[in-house]
Amino acid sequence: MRETSMEVSGRTEDEAIQNALQKIGLDRDEVSVEIVQRAKSGLLGIGSTPAIVKVTYMTDEPAPPSAASAPPAPAAVAETSVAKGAEAPRAKPAAGSAAEQASEFLVGLLDRMGTAATPEITEEDGTLYIELCGANMGAVIGRRGETLDAIQHLTSYTVNRGLDKRTRIYIDAEQYRKKRVETLVRLASKVAEKVARYRKNMGLEPMNAYERHVIHTALQDTPGVTTYSSGTEPNRRVVVAYDRAKQGSAKSASSSGSSSSSNSSSAPSASSTSTHREWA
Repeated sequence: MRETSMEVSGRTEDEAIQNALQKIGLDRDEVSVEIVQRAKSGLLGIGSTPAIVKVTYMTDEPAPPSAASAPPAPAAVAETSVAKGAEAPRAKPAAGSAAEQASEFLVGLLDRMGTAATPEITEEDGTLYIELCGANMGAVIGRRGETLDAIQHLTSYTVNRGLDKRTRIYIDAEQYRKKRVETLVRLASKVAEKVARYRKNMGLEPMNAYERHVIHTALQDTPGVTTYSSGTEPNRRVVVAYDRAKQGSAKSASSSGSSSSSNSSSAPSASSTSTHREWA
């Protein structure tokens, strides 16, 4: 095992700690916490500074490679790529294009937010994929990605205003959205297991529509549970509920498979037995 640390942001210090615990799947007494930055409020959320905490914990992951075996430095990689005829750096967006409008708007908005970040834009199948790059992206991401969602919404409105054909805008920072989806899928799995085991409904924290969709999709085929949304925005949340019918269907399918196997062997099916124990 080795010691690992990560920095996580939140609207308050307590919220930042809870966000970190949710990401790594540990309890409060299993980590040590250091306050890196205190939260500060801004005007209408612009210029506000989130709380940042450093969480240290033990992990089973192997230690990073030594300097001797580490990959070449960025400069060396760049030189090698150029020598092999790799693609040149991204070109400047074409004048008047959706990419240029998005870039100009984001540069101005980020400057007014006091954030030293720059947008890197790629376009594919009518969608602009924009990665905001810079130091301390916590202020850009915001609480549960709320600031990032607002930036994406404003950018989409600016680019598509008055147009018949819309360009889809997808904005991320430090791969927050990808990591958030992975976290939500793990959370959904853990909650579903508890609901099926204890036969008791559990409500999750309030989420936006996209995050609720991630939970619903992750659990749609899970035996013993069903999901539905409850409440009104911005406090609408997913409820993971025990579903006796789905539980019965899963057991019937398992029993049917076991019966088929018994025709050729008197021993019970190991897979059906473990499934019964897991969801009973």
